[in-house]
Amino acid sequence: MIDLCLHARVGDGHRQFELRMAFATEAPVVALFGPSGAGKSLTLQAIAGLLRPRAGHVRVAGRTLFDSRAGIDLPPERRRVGCVFQHYALFPHLDVRQNVAFGLSSWRQRPSRALRERVETLLDDFGLQPLAASRPDTLSGGQKQRVALARALACEPGLLLLDEPFAALNPALRQQLRGELLACVRRWQVPALVITHEVEDVLALANQAYCVEGGRVTRAIDLDRVTQRELVLRELGTVPALQTPAQGQLRDWLLAAAQVPLV
Repeated sequence: MIDLCLHARVGDGHRQFELRMAFATEAPVVALFGPSGAGKSLTLQAIAGLLRPRAGHVRVAGRTLFDSRAGIDLPPERRRVGCVFQHYALFPHLDVRQNVAFGLSSWRQRPSRALRERVETLLDDFGLQPLAASRPDTLSGGQKQRVALARALACEPGLLLLDEPFAALNPALRQQLRGELLACVRRWQVPALVITHEVEDVLALANQAYCVEGGRVTRAIDLDRVTQRELVLRELGTVPALQTPAQGQLRDWLLAAAQVPLV
């Protein structure tokens, strides 16, 4: 379960942005959906421990990662959160195997045999063994994403955070990798939070979606329950009462609900 209530304020001296994000869900894959500048990435940073909120809490699977009242603020390395960034953030001087294993060792101690075996299993699962000795600059966009996913899973995270995971890929590859990502989440049984401005990402991946605008959740959408879709559609006045929306109607409604132009 993801349970968060965050208040943060960021600015550059000329303007300020206020984040007041709150939601709680047990959905296995959650999407934060909205335009650039809505506060989605700030939310991800706060969950990962890269941004300290002014107030609030972050709880994942019963673990408290941050609680301003209780004085709890776990450092990023103790949060057991795996991150996949938009441009993957792979280390150019490390090969694929070293990138996947990064963070499992330190200058004091080598990773255990079990951790090394986990890295090899991930290389196998993502089809990366033939590329294990290759550097990131020799890889395609899809291969880089697989390396980033394998690295995020290597630390056995309790939550996987994905920041616009398909934005750097061409449209033909996005559909294939959406399927691979969903299969990966199911196989490793890791809940995932995806931030995106692409409606296709939401429809392909999410069980629960939150439309985000101006640093706040404006709508919650349960994509697993048709009855919930109907209730929201009737509230928005997009279909007559008792009409069941088709998949195409759902896509149009999701765009209208978030008030986000199709990109």
